[in-house]
Amino acid sequence: MRQSLVVGNWKMNGSIQSNQSLLDSLKQNIGSIQHAEMAVCPPFVYLQQARQLLENTVIGWGAQNISHQNPGAFTGELAATMLVDFGCKYVIVGHSERRNLYGESDERVAEKFAKAQSARLIPILCVGELLEEREAGEMENVVKRQLDAVINLQGVASLAKSVIAYEPVWAIGTGKTATPQQAQEVHAFIRGRIAEQDAGVAENLQILYGGSVKGSNAAELFTMPDIDGGLIGGASLKADEFLTICQAAR
Repeated sequence: MRQSLVVGNWKMNGSIQSNQSLLDSLKQNIGSIQHAEMAVCPPFVYLQQARQLLENTVIGWGAQNISHQNPGAFTGELAATMLVDFGCKYVIVGHSERRNLYGESDERVAEKFAKAQSARLIPILCVGELLEEREAGEMENVVKRQLDAVINLQGVASLAKSVIAYEPVWAIGTGKTATPQQAQEVHAFIRGRIAEQDAGVAENLQILYGGSVKGSNAAELFTMPDIDGGLIGGASLKADEFLTICQAAR
């Protein structure tokens, strides 16, 4: 049986003081989370603080992005080995904001996925369609293309050491949420696409939903058979809300 996973993506938010309060609250209430793994992905500058506060707890931590390069003359970039130095377990690759705001191609995302795995980090591979792509009936083609970029570079077996997050771009930070049925449809498509090449990898793969998940809708989303948890944005910055979402994961 797949273990549920809930990951908080803090995006470009946080401060030393607010991070301390948030993580202390999560630690104090972690006993109420019995059926799900929990992790947070703060901005790079707060990774050491996360490590100090979360070491020796069951809460994991990771980064929001990674360079596709080895260490060298790449100003402003961070290498996979540097994330390992901070005790990271996860790294998000291919988030829609990286794809759409910063022009990361499917091929570049696949390279980042490979670099993460070379350092024994677990990549959280984000896939998902824009509103116009969904309305044009292109959702499956878009998600297939994004998945295939990784499979073609690394092989389908590489997905066994990864997490996939489906994020309908039209439902991120907009207050709109895919219905549980809409989300399940895409999660089933993703699992089925991978099963065509390796049924065992597909069966055990954690596929998270990301797109305006809140405490009020998490339970209904997480009851879907192919939704194994969530990649949570704004709601992960509020301890009570994030804990409610984690409690909904089974």
